[in-house]
Amino acid sequence: MKAAVLYEPMTRFIVEEVDIKSPESGEVLVKLVSSGVCHSDWHIVKGEWDSEAGYFTLPSVLGHEGAGVVEEVGEGVTSVIPGDHVILNWAPSCGQCEMCYKGWPNLCMQPPEIASKMTIKSTGEVVHPLWGLGTFATHTVVPEVAVVRIDDDVPFDQAALVGCGVTTGVGAAINTAQVQPGTSTAVFGCGGVGLSCIQGCVIAGASVVIAVDLLDSKLELAKEFGATHTVNASREDPVQRIKELTTGEGVHYSFEAIGLVEAPFVQSIRCTRRRGVTVWVGHAPIGTTVTLDARDLMDEKIVMGSMYGTSRPKLDFPRLLDLYKTGKLKLDELVSRRFTLEEIDKSFEVLAEGDVARSVLTFE
Repeated sequence: MKAAVLYEPMTRFIVEEVDIKSPESGEVLVKLVSSGVCHSDWHIVKGEWDSEAGYFTLPSVLGHEGAGVVEEVGEGVTSVIPGDHVILNWAPSCGQCEMCYKGWPNLCMQPPEIASKMTIKSTGEVVHPLWGLGTFATHTVVPEVAVVRIDDDVPFDQAALVGCGVTTGVGAAINTAQVQPGTSTAVFGCGGVGLSCIQGCVIAGASVVIAVDLLDSKLELAKEFGATHTVNASREDPVQRIKELTTGEGVHYSFEAIGLVEAPFVQSIRCTRRRGVTVWVGHAPIGTTVTLDARDLMDEKIVMGSMYGTSRPKLDFPRLLDLYKTGKLKLDELVSRRFTLEEIDKSFEVLAEGDVARSVLTFE
């Protein structure tokens, strides 16, 4: 197989020939067709996440947003067979811990690990697939619980995005915040996750959906995904403008979908009304601090994080694809650019420039 390997932060990927063992008991070999290029991978490339914290190990095959075809299954696998089309789930769950029993598999305390290892063909050096997936490659071996079978008529590029960004954004609105019909919402950041947050608010029935970003191009894109109003935070105070758009009260729900700097985190709280709910969706660089005035929460405001859109992938992936098939969820429009594996560095360059909603790597 071929894989894009990252040896150190702030370096280019090296596309290498990599060996991978056949799946062992409870494992599945997937031939990848598409992989999304996610901002979480970009954090690692830029060195903003520390490998010592246990998030990843270098050298690594990054990528965690993948879709493909099952090629081989290990002993005991019953949910998929060779030829099945699947989306990969980067947060597989054990089904036995407290979080799993309570219905929050996205927060599993004992996620399963794979026994099969990737090794560089020329040197034998072990490389680590990011979060057990490593979708910047032509193949990967994953635990059975990390694959979700999908209908054969779903395009792989669109399906791959459901594996992370779409589920994270739509789920933050529908599952985490539980946005109610007729309410007002604001979304800070109009990248792939933010646009998915906007779509989640629309699907949930919000009557006001305010998109906030620094780029007019992204705000125009937000309108296509359902935003009713836009605010360019480079030209006006987003908190003040959001309150003006909501009769001075602020929104019922707000979402921070950037995860880079302190200001939007604080603004996402201050733009909500009494007992408003703020959900932090963006995964910030390690060490990011947010300083609040204690009075920011005195009106019984609620602030919470969202991990993977509080999703249950076996249920939520098919539901999201059903929404796509019926025209209620825009996935085609999210795919801005396509790149080959050899063009992976370019895919991160355009991500850094903010020119895409989402890019995908294609392997066919």
